[in-house]
Amino acid sequence: MYTDATSEEINEAMKEAWDAFHQYRKMPLTRRAKFMYAIGEELKNNEGELVQSAMKETNLPEARLKGELARTIFQLNQYGEAAESGEWLEARIDTAIADKKPPKQDIRKMLIPLGPVVVFGASNFPFAYSTAGGDTACAFAAGCPVIVKAHPAHAQTSEKVAAAILKAVNKQKMPKGIFSHIHGAGIEVGKALVMHEYTKAVGFTGSLAGGKQLFDWGNQRKVPIPVFSEMGSINPVFLLPEKLKKSSEEIATTYAGSITQGVGQFCTNPGLIIGIEGDDLQKFIKTVGKQIEKVAPAKMLHPGIAKAFDEKKDKALQQKNVTTVSVSEIPKKENEGTPTIATATGGDFLSNPVLHQEVFGPYSLVIRCKDMSEMIKVAKNLEGQLTATMMATERDILSNDELVEAVKNICGRLILNGVPTGVEVCLSMQHGGPFPATTDSRFTSVGADGIKRFARPIAFQNWENKLLPAELKNENPLKIWRTVNNLLTKEIIH
Repeated sequence: MYTDATSEEINEAMKEAWDAFHQYRKMPLTRRAKFMYAIGEELKNNEGELVQSAMKETNLPEARLKGELARTIFQLNQYGEAAESGEWLEARIDTAIADKKPPKQDIRKMLIPLGPVVVFGASNFPFAYSTAGGDTACAFAAGCPVIVKAHPAHAQTSEKVAAAILKAVNKQKMPKGIFSHIHGAGIEVGKALVMHEYTKAVGFTGSLAGGKQLFDWGNQRKVPIPVFSEMGSINPVFLLPEKLKKSSEEIATTYAGSITQGVGQFCTNPGLIIGIEGDDLQKFIKTVGKQIEKVAPAKMLHPGIAKAFDEKKDKALQQKNVTTVSVSEIPKKENEGTPTIATATGGDFLSNPVLHQEVFGPYSLVIRCKDMSEMIKVAKNLEGQLTATMMATERDILSNDELVEAVKNICGRLILNGVPTGVEVCLSMQHGGPFPATTDSRFTSVGADGIKRFARPIAFQNWENKLLPAELKNENPLKIWRTVNNLLTKEIIH
């Protein structure tokens, strides 16, 4: 339906974004916020059309999409408020001390925008992680223009969201080029966008292969740029002995729901569950298996994802000493994902890299460790993850410090007695983790701290007050929080 952008179209979009950057970066924080609020209003005004379009393209149900669109609007509003409050700027002021030997200089530091940001949307979230999603909202909040490459799995929906953004651009009298929307099903368009001289950062949500390729391109440039890619994660769940003994069946029921929620098409789906061999773990396996049998297969986002799920699931199940515990009793139809639970020993997991790979869909592998020592070894041999979960009592935690520390080392979010599915949009959220979960574990893609991905620090030394940016002036005209001589304050500097 949509043709790939030509090199001329890409050059034009990037040139316009670069020109827009020099205007937008100077706009007051309040104008950035109003622009983002306006985008949210346009999305709300077009809710019916947007949801219907996404339903046709993704097979996602209406209720899920309405909720996701509401989340998208919430993100725009929350990050707009964060932009206006200015806390993300990390304003730091150390005033001069003339009689110090040698004299202490006046130094003031803050974050400033990087420049045009290219955003690659996710296939599984047509709103919240796509055209007007978190990456776009963070970039706008930081003061950066955005160029979105539409995901081909929901290209029409992306086009409609882009139209809503452009309405807000016009209504708020934003500079031409502050937002562009480009189509491209092949790698050529993506590569051209990442390698373009005016691109200053990239945001991506998707597969390990795709995210790593973008990261490599970003680092192969004459001038390397930051590429924040959110990629694969199997989100391990550790079942500790005392908790498992007390609540094995309850935990099993909870996790059967988490594994199959949304046909398992979440980046935080619990794809690996680790326990210690024994009656309690066997009871858990039996219960979760019975629950899975009752869950009907459901349509996945598109045929490509359904095909990949079947191929990766079958590959995992064909590995030596991997046993299928349970599959849905209900026959599947075309493009549907069949809920499946399998199991293997800790030793087999440690010796077989295939079992470490993400199977994107309603699938989970239960690892049976012979003892706590092997569970710790499994934890230490896991790759970086978005989340890790510990189902544990207080005594389990306090008596297994080595395991807890090992798990901390591999994840961005550590959950106690819950499920990883569901990502709260709030300032304290960390949605990012060590590689290969993301390309930079220091940042989050969810929550207002995500704005910092698209900004860099600059220090002003010995500048006259009247020449400083408003954020750093003595009188604090923006009334933002600043750290002045090591004290967090909104007070005027006298």
